[in-house]
Amino acid sequence: MNISDNIRYIGCDDTTLDLFESQYPVPEGVSYNSYVILDEKIAVMDTVDRRKGDEWLANLEKVLDGKKPDYLIVQHLEPDHSANIKALADKYPEMELVGSAKTKAMLPQFYEEDLSGRMTAVKEGDTLSLGSHTLNFVMAPMVHWPEVMVTYESSEKVLFSADGFGTFGAICNNVPWEQEASHYYLNIVGKYGASVQALLKKAAGLDIAVIAPLHGPVLKDNLGFYIDKYNTWSTYTPEIEGIFMPYASIHGNTAEAVLKFAEELKAAGANVLPMDLCREDVSEATEKAMQYSKMIVAACSYDAMLFPPMEDFLYHLECKTYQNRKVGIIENGSWAPSAGKRMREHLEKLKNVEIVEPMITIKTTRKAADQPQWDALKEAMIQ
Repeated sequence: MNISDNIRYIGCDDTTLDLFESQYPVPEGVSYNSYVILDEKIAVMDTVDRRKGDEWLANLEKVLDGKKPDYLIVQHLEPDHSANIKALADKYPEMELVGSAKTKAMLPQFYEEDLSGRMTAVKEGDTLSLGSHTLNFVMAPMVHWPEVMVTYESSEKVLFSADGFGTFGAICNNVPWEQEASHYYLNIVGKYGASVQALLKKAAGLDIAVIAPLHGPVLKDNLGFYIDKYNTWSTYTPEIEGIFMPYASIHGNTAEAVLKFAEELKAAGANVLPMDLCREDVSEATEKAMQYSKMIVAACSYDAMLFPPMEDFLYHLECKTYQNRKVGIIENGSWAPSAGKRMREHLEKLKNVEIVEPMITIKTTRKAADQPQWDALKEAMIQ
């Protein structure tokens, strides 16, 4: 993972974490990346999560080999990257902290001791010479926190990209980048497409040979592939032509009806992916919804409202600004159907989402006599 003889990797894999941000299952773990640039002046690029503080400090001391760092570059204050700022500042009292003005303003929130007096605030276009290496600071607000900046090192053409281009998955597990990057981006950064687009435009003016993110592998080959993926995701452009069908079924009747309809759609030539929201993590469903070009949501009524697994899923889509899609609705209600109304209310809040008619109402179980409405929805969805 070392970028070169002068830019060393000192990050840590975390293979025992169950939930990233206390909400995303990470069966393949996660990495907390940090780097050291060795020159006349020495710069440390970010710290790591407190779970790996001791290991990170040991990695740093090994690379320093008795030397002292001159700068700690703070690109992102989220605790999985900032937890060891004070530990490093205490260990090296002459070290200077460098970050955006917003970072300097927010830093006192993170520690009892106010370290902002040791921080130099930089702005767009500012540079810092380390000797033969020069750091160029690029502001990246709301990718995905307001204080974020990225750093371009011009001599070796390295973009230290903060959370941009990051992935779930411990590096030691060698998980395919696209698999984990998609899940990471669409769930964590997904809301901030406009901010990502702004950063991509800035990056287009840089001669980048290496992308060094704060999670996941360092990227050195075929950078156009990764940048193209980010452009797709940040413009809410579907990656998969097909119909995603998340459903939430209490006793199985809704599931049975949806799975039968999925087969009918497939027979008509559609690419279809059903998913049981009661048994799959909502982050998986959010990712698939953002990837597919169309969606059909199906759920039961519950307490005159909407069955909670579907309510939770649609809330996540609102959070991630799901948009530019075609969506059908299927509800089930044995005595007072309410799910369809509630799902429609959620969907109407979203940008450029076309709600397809007819909305189908199941009264407990799907009946043969109801086939015309299913055929009508099928035709509307595959047009």
